[in-house]
Amino acid sequence: MDLGIAGRTALVCGASKGLGRACADSLAQAGVTVTIVARGATALEAAAREISAATGSTVHPVAADVTTAGGRAAVLAACPSPDILVTNAGGPPPGDFRDWDETAWHAALEANMVTPIMLIRATVDGMAHRGFGRIINITSAAVKAPIDVLGLSNGARAGLTGFVAGLARQVARDGVTINNLLPGPFETDRLRTTVEAAARREGVDTDALMDRRRGANPTRRFGRPEEFGMMCAFIASAHAGYMTGQNILLDGGSYPGTL
Repeated sequence: MDLGIAGRTALVCGASKGLGRACADSLAQAGVTVTIVARGATALEAAAREISAATGSTVHPVAADVTTAGGRAAVLAACPSPDILVTNAGGPPPGDFRDWDETAWHAALEANMVTPIMLIRATVDGMAHRGFGRIINITSAAVKAPIDVLGLSNGARAGLTGFVAGLARQVARDGVTINNLLPGPFETDRLRTTVEAAARREGVDTDALMDRRRGANPTRRFGRPEEFGMMCAFIASAHAGYMTGQNILLDGGSYPGTL
């Protein structure tokens, strides 16, 4: 399918690996010029070379921490007027809410709520002026079905979801859509880290727990990052202009609800 976005520009955060990288891959395959952002310069530059070689698209790496004001300024200086914005930041650590002080909560909110909002604030009016924009926030399936040990993530990402719900309806008439992608378990480093922590708590082998969790999913597997990336690219496409303000769950059917 021709996604109708060849020649557009995209800014993709957290894109040196995992789901952010998968989104950058898929957008580049669609002919989009992509600016990719992550904190680690070495991995990011390698990702840029690999994506460009595989797709033929131009990929600009910007090593910066988007959870800081200075990092966001650097990123926006490199890509001030994206047509497509994919926000993404690593989730806060799991644990017991009794152990999280005010500093921990501020860090979670800064990374997973305030940072996406600030990036949206800096880019959405330009999209509206040009008559086309796609904003995609990578959040979490925990927004739909909270996970008890991920309370920091549950709270911060739910806050972003509430904000987006209002803004999406304001800018839709200008050709700008804002949607959230809610990943369940995907084969990423983040998943491995979370399972390792759970295995330590339970006193079991990490690989055994990974296998158990794969078996518990209706698909009997974890998601592949490229599946997530292709969904992101479709939401960013010219064909998705009538979908906005939505929370799109990709979890292999784990969530048991009807709605």
